[in-house]
Amino acid sequence: MTDMRLPLYQRLRDDMLARIAAGDWAPGTAIPTEAELTKYYGVAVGTLRRAVETLVQDGLMERSQGRGTFIRRPNFDGSLFRFFRHVDSQGERRVPTGRVMVRHEESAGRRVADALGLEEGASVVYLERVRQIDGQTIFHEQIWLDTRRFAPLLTVDPADFGNLLYPFYEQQCGQLIGAAEETLSVATASQAMADRLSIDPGQPVIVIERIAKGYDATPLEFRRSTGDAGPFRYRVDIT
Repeated sequence: MTDMRLPLYQRLRDDMLARIAAGDWAPGTAIPTEAELTKYYGVAVGTLRRAVETLVQDGLMERSQGRGTFIRRPNFDGSLFRFFRHVDSQGERRVPTGRVMVRHEESAGRRVADALGLEEGASVVYLERVRQIDGQTIFHEQIWLDTRRFAPLLTVDPADFGNLLYPFYEQQCGQLIGAAEETLSVATASQAMADRLSIDPGQPVIVIERIAKGYDATPLEFRRSTGDAGPFRYRVDIT
């Protein structure tokens, strides 16, 4: 329910996000014109523009000169590889493919429940996926999703998931991912993880935990990606 104590442009912004999350406005498409929206909401054009500007600044919408304002579809898959460098013999960058190995329903532990905003023990869909280059596993991924939102995935053959999961979530479950937060840490490989990554037990690994959210900020996916620390690189520009 909208908090009526919020400024009008913020309430307008929240309503727009709710419409995107509900699928009324699809990612990649233009939102209605200013004239249409001011008439629909009964607000001044300045209020509307301020609401849209906050969404543009947050990276959820983007303007195209002469074409309008569009719902932005973020490229989350590329974010994982800004810290890792995998190249072939010619020095060309390689992006791993994805393959779902395990898919079942289970009860959420405390960490998963907290990440997804659920009660401990709630039903979640669990996916286990490997990212590979030329058959070699580069990353091992564990993914948890609220069963109430993602139950259709339990009836899909794991071989049919494809390489990109977020468009698949949208297609199969009507769930749109609009933002994410990631936490990076360093650990040592257990025997099981070492076997999966073809490295030695105790070798350093990078762990990236991601909470992916809908356009309305509802947590939709909790993902843990683990990879060999060898190809890990960190760069930051300080000015």
